[in-house]
Amino acid sequence: MGYAPLIGEPYFGHRARLYQLDLHRNPENISKIIVNAYDQGVRAINLVNDDALIEGFDLALENGCEMDVIATIGKSEVDYMNPNYDVAKEVDWEDDIELFSKYNTPIMLIDEFITDGYDWNLNREILEAINETNSLSGISTAFPNRTTDKISQNMDLDLFDFYMIPLNKLAYMMDIPSFLEEEREEFREKIYKLNKKIIATRTLAAGILTPTEAFEFIKSYGLADMITIGVSNEKEVKDDFTILREL
Repeated sequence: MGYAPLIGEPYFGHRARLYQLDLHRNPENISKIIVNAYDQGVRAINLVNDDALIEGFDLALENGCEMDVIATIGKSEVDYMNPNYDVAKEVDWEDDIELFSKYNTPIMLIDEFITDGYDWNLNREILEAINETNSLSGISTAFPNRTTDKISQNMDLDLFDFYMIPLNKLAYMMDIPSFLEEEREEFREKIYKLNKKIIATRTLAAGILTPTEAFEFIKSYGLADMITIGVSNEKEVKDDFTILREL
Protein backbone atom coordinates (compact mmCIF):
# COMPACT_ATOMS: atom_id res chain seq x y z
CA MET A 1 0.00 0.00 0.00
CA GLY A 2 1.32 3.46 -0.92
CA TYR A 3 1.17 6.67 1.08
CA ALA A 4 0.71 9.36 -1.59
CA PRO A 5 -3.07 9.97 -1.32
CA LEU A 6 -2.91 9.75 2.47
CA ILE A 7 -0.69 12.84 2.64
CA GLY A 8 -2.16 14.60 -0.41
CA GLU A 9 0.90 14.61 -2.65
CA PRO A 10 0.69 17.66 -4.96
CA TYR A 11 1.01 15.68 -8.18
CA PHE A 12 -2.65 14.65 -7.77
CA GLY A 13 -3.63 18.16 -8.89
CA HIS A 14 -7.03 19.35 -7.66
CA ARG A 15 -7.57 16.04 -5.86
CA ALA A 16 -4.57 16.74 -3.64
CA ARG A 17 -6.52 19.43 -1.80
CA LEU A 18 -9.39 17.03 -1.18
CA TYR A 19 -6.99 14.35 0.09
CA GLN A 20 -5.40 16.86 2.43
CA LEU A 21 -8.76 17.88 3.87
CA ASP A 22 -10.26 14.40 4.09
CA LEU A 23 -7.19 12.41 5.07
CA HIS A 24 -4.08 14.34 5.99
CA ARG A 25 -5.92 16.52 8.48
CA ASN A 26 -7.71 13.49 9.92
CA PRO A 27 -5.35 10.71 11.04
CA GLU A 28 -8.39 8.70 12.12
CA ASN A 29 -9.47 8.51 8.47
CA ILE A 30 -5.96 7.45 7.46
CA SER A 31 -6.18 4.71 10.07
CA LYS A 32 -9.53 3.47 8.75
CA ILE A 33 -8.15 3.09 5.23
CA ILE A 34 -5.06 1.23 6.47
CA VAL A 35 -7.16 -1.13 8.59
CA ASN A 36 -9.51 -1.67 5.64
CA ALA A 37 -6.54 -2.55 3.43
CA TYR A 38 -5.30 -4.96 6.08
CA ASP A 39 -8.71 -6.63 6.08
CA GLN A 40 -8.34 -7.04 2.31
CA GLY A 41 -5.08 -8.93 2.80
CA VAL A 42 -2.52 -6.13 2.51
CA ARG A 43 0.44 -6.80 4.78
CA ALA A 44 2.88 -3.97 4.02
CA ILE A 45 2.73 -0.20 3.66
CA ASN A 46 5.17 2.37 2.31
CA LEU A 47 5.57 5.16 4.91
CA VAL A 48 7.41 8.45 5.20
CA ASN A 49 8.11 10.55 8.28
CA ASP A 50 4.93 12.61 8.27
CA ASP A 51 3.19 13.36 11.58
CA ALA A 52 -0.38 12.70 10.41
CA LEU A 53 0.57 9.59 8.46
CA ILE A 54 2.51 8.12 11.38
CA GLU A 55 -0.34 8.92 13.78
CA GLY A 56 -2.80 7.21 11.47
CA PHE A 57 -0.56 4.16 11.17
CA ASP A 58 -0.10 3.96 14.94
CA LEU A 59 -3.88 4.04 15.36
CA ALA A 60 -4.16 1.20 12.84
CA LEU A 61 -1.61 -0.82 14.80
CA GLU A 62 -3.67 -0.30 17.95
CA ASN A 63 -6.64 -1.74 16.05
CA GLY A 64 -4.86 -4.98 15.25
CA CYS A 65 -3.32 -4.06 11.89
CA GLU A 66 -0.01 -5.94 11.78
CA MET A 67 1.63 -4.47 8.68
CA ASP A 68 5.29 -4.41 7.75
CA VAL A 69 6.71 -1.00 6.93
CA ILE A 70 8.60 -0.24 3.75
CA ALA A 71 10.10 3.06 4.88
CA THR A 72 11.16 5.92 2.64
CA ILE A 73 14.03 7.75 4.35
CA GLY A 74 14.64 11.47 3.85
CA LYS A 75 11.28 12.63 2.53
CA SER A 76 11.24 16.45 2.29
CA GLU A 77 8.88 19.24 1.22
CA VAL A 78 10.41 19.52 -2.23
CA ASP A 79 8.23 20.86 -5.06
CA TYR A 80 7.75 18.15 -7.70
CA MET A 81 7.48 20.73 -10.46
CA ASN A 82 10.62 22.68 -9.50
CA PRO A 83 12.66 20.42 -7.24
CA ASN A 84 15.41 21.96 -5.13
CA TYR A 85 17.79 19.08 -4.55
CA ASP A 86 19.94 21.06 -2.13
CA VAL A 87 16.91 21.34 0.18
CA ALA A 88 16.30 17.61 -0.15
CA LYS A 89 19.85 16.85 1.01
CA GLU A 90 19.35 18.82 4.24
CA VAL A 91 16.57 16.63 5.61
CA ASP A 92 17.22 14.80 8.90
CA TRP A 93 17.46 11.30 7.46
CA GLU A 94 19.10 9.97 10.62
CA ASP A 95 15.93 10.81 12.55
CA ASP A 96 13.91 8.88 9.95
CA ILE A 97 16.07 5.78 10.38
CA GLU A 98 15.67 5.98 14.14
CA LEU A 99 11.89 6.40 13.81
CA PHE A 100 11.31 3.47 11.48
CA SER A 101 13.67 1.19 13.39
CA LYS A 102 10.94 1.10 16.06
CA TYR A 103 8.54 -0.63 13.66
CA ASN A 104 8.72 -3.95 11.86
CA THR A 105 10.61 -2.47 8.90
CA PRO A 106 12.23 -5.03 6.60
CA ILE A 107 13.19 -2.41 3.97
CA MET A 108 14.31 1.23 4.08
CA LEU A 109 14.62 3.23 0.84
CA ILE A 110 16.36 6.54 0.17
CA ASP A 111 13.88 9.19 -0.98
CA GLU A 112 13.84 9.96 -4.69
CA PHE A 113 14.90 13.60 -4.31
CA ILE A 114 18.03 12.58 -2.44
CA THR A 115 18.84 9.88 -4.97
CA ASP A 116 18.19 12.19 -7.92
CA GLY A 117 20.36 14.94 -6.42
CA TYR A 118 23.28 12.70 -7.42
CA ASP A 119 25.33 13.34 -4.31
CA TRP A 120 26.85 9.87 -4.33
CA ASN A 121 28.73 10.34 -1.05
CA LEU A 122 25.48 11.20 0.71
CA ASN A 123 23.67 8.25 -0.87
CA ARG A 124 26.46 5.94 0.26
CA GLU A 125 26.38 7.39 3.80
CA ILE A 126 22.63 6.81 4.13
CA LEU A 127 22.80 3.29 2.70
CA GLU A 128 25.61 2.38 5.08
CA ALA A 129 23.56 3.70 8.00
CA ILE A 130 20.53 1.65 6.90
CA ASN A 131 22.71 -1.42 6.53
CA GLU A 132 23.72 -1.10 10.18
CA THR A 133 20.08 -1.65 11.17
CA ASN A 134 18.02 -4.83 10.82
CA SER A 135 16.55 -3.55 7.52
CA LEU A 136 17.54 -4.20 3.95
CA SER A 137 18.36 -1.05 1.99
CA GLY A 138 17.29 0.45 -1.31
CA ILE A 139 16.96 3.63 -3.30
CA SER A 140 14.08 5.27 -5.14
CA THR A 141 14.02 7.60 -8.12
CA ALA A 142 11.64 9.85 -10.03
CA PHE A 143 13.83 9.53 -13.15
CA PRO A 144 14.37 5.82 -13.74
CA ASN A 145 15.78 6.24 -17.24
CA ARG A 146 18.46 8.83 -16.44
CA THR A 147 19.20 7.82 -12.86
CA THR A 148 19.69 4.14 -13.68
CA ASP A 149 22.56 5.04 -16.01
CA LYS A 150 24.16 7.21 -13.33
CA ILE A 151 23.78 4.57 -10.64
CA SER A 152 25.66 2.04 -12.71
CA GLN A 153 28.52 4.48 -13.17
CA ASN A 154 28.73 6.02 -9.70
CA MET A 155 27.46 3.66 -6.98
CA ASP A 156 28.66 0.50 -5.33
CA LEU A 157 25.81 -1.81 -6.30
CA ASP A 158 26.57 -4.12 -3.40
CA LEU A 159 25.36 -1.42 -0.98
CA PHE A 160 21.64 -1.90 -1.69
CA ASP A 161 19.10 -4.55 -2.62
CA PHE A 162 15.93 -2.72 -3.73
CA TYR A 163 15.15 -0.11 -6.36
CA MET A 164 11.82 1.76 -6.37
CA ILE A 165 10.82 3.29 -9.69
CA PRO A 166 7.68 4.84 -11.21
CA LEU A 167 6.26 2.35 -13.68
CA ASN A 168 3.04 2.38 -15.69
CA LYS A 169 1.95 1.77 -19.28
CA LEU A 170 1.70 5.52 -20.04
CA ALA A 171 5.19 6.29 -18.71
CA TYR A 172 3.42 8.92 -16.62
CA MET A 173 5.85 10.59 -14.18
CA MET A 174 8.66 8.64 -15.81
CA ASP A 175 11.43 10.36 -17.75
CA ILE A 176 10.56 8.57 -20.98
CA PRO A 177 8.87 10.60 -23.75
CA SER A 178 7.69 7.52 -25.62
CA PHE A 179 6.93 4.07 -24.20
CA LEU A 180 6.10 1.92 -27.18
CA GLU A 181 7.23 -1.70 -27.47
CA GLU A 182 10.81 -0.95 -28.47
CA GLU A 183 11.28 1.63 -25.70
CA ARG A 184 9.68 -0.70 -23.17
CA GLU A 185 12.12 -3.48 -24.02
CA GLU A 186 15.13 -1.16 -23.83
CA PHE A 187 13.97 0.19 -20.48
CA ARG A 188 13.34 -3.26 -19.07
CA GLU A 189 16.80 -4.47 -20.06
CA LYS A 190 18.41 -1.38 -18.52
CA ILE A 191 16.68 -1.99 -15.20
CA TYR A 192 17.41 -5.73 -15.29
CA LYS A 193 21.14 -5.05 -15.54
CA LEU A 194 21.17 -3.54 -12.05
CA ASN A 195 20.12 -6.96 -10.71
CA LYS A 196 17.97 -5.48 -7.93
CA LYS A 197 14.53 -6.26 -6.56
CA ILE A 198 12.21 -3.76 -8.24
CA ILE A 199 9.39 -1.96 -6.44
CA ALA A 200 7.00 -0.28 -8.88
CA THR A 201 5.23 2.87 -7.77
CA ARG A 202 2.73 5.21 -9.46
CA THR A 203 1.34 2.13 -11.16
CA LEU A 204 -2.08 3.79 -11.54
CA ALA A 205 -0.51 6.92 -13.10
CA ALA A 206 -2.08 9.12 -10.40
CA GLY A 207 -5.53 7.73 -11.23
CA ILE A 208 -5.36 8.14 -15.02
CA LEU A 209 -5.36 4.36 -15.51
CA THR A 210 -8.07 2.06 -14.28
CA PRO A 211 -6.86 -0.57 -11.81
CA THR A 212 -7.50 -3.37 -14.29
CA GLU A 213 -5.42 -1.90 -17.11
CA ALA A 214 -2.72 -0.77 -14.68
CA PHE A 215 -2.30 -4.15 -13.01
CA GLU A 216 -2.54 -6.10 -16.26
CA PHE A 217 0.32 -4.04 -17.65
CA ILE A 218 2.50 -4.58 -14.58
CA LYS A 219 1.81 -8.32 -14.70
CA SER A 220 2.53 -8.68 -18.42
CA TYR A 221 5.61 -6.42 -18.34
CA GLY A 222 7.23 -8.71 -15.82
CA LEU A 223 9.71 -6.24 -14.32
CA ALA A 224 8.32 -5.55 -10.84
CA ASP A 225 8.88 -7.79 -7.83
CA MET A 226 6.61 -5.59 -5.67
CA ILE A 227 4.16 -2.77 -6.32
CA THR A 228 2.70 0.07 -4.28
CA ILE A 229 -0.93 1.11 -4.71
CA GLY A 230 -2.27 4.39 -3.38
CA VAL A 231 -5.90 4.37 -2.21
CA SER A 232 -7.94 7.27 -0.85
CA ASN A 233 -11.15 5.69 0.45
CA GLU A 234 -12.64 2.37 1.50
CA LYS A 235 -14.30 1.75 -1.87
CA GLU A 236 -10.97 2.09 -3.67
CA VAL A 237 -9.42 -0.29 -1.15
CA LYS A 238 -12.02 -2.97 -1.85
CA ASP A 239 -12.14 -2.47 -5.62
CA ASP A 240 -8.40 -2.16 -6.26
CA PHE A 241 -7.21 -5.04 -4.10
CA THR A 242 -10.03 -7.30 -5.26
CA ILE A 243 -8.98 -6.72 -8.88
CA LEU A 244 -5.34 -7.32 -7.98
CA ARG A 245 -6.09 -10.62 -6.24
CA GLU A 246 -8.14 -11.86 -9.20
CA LEU A 247 -5.49 -11.24 -11.86
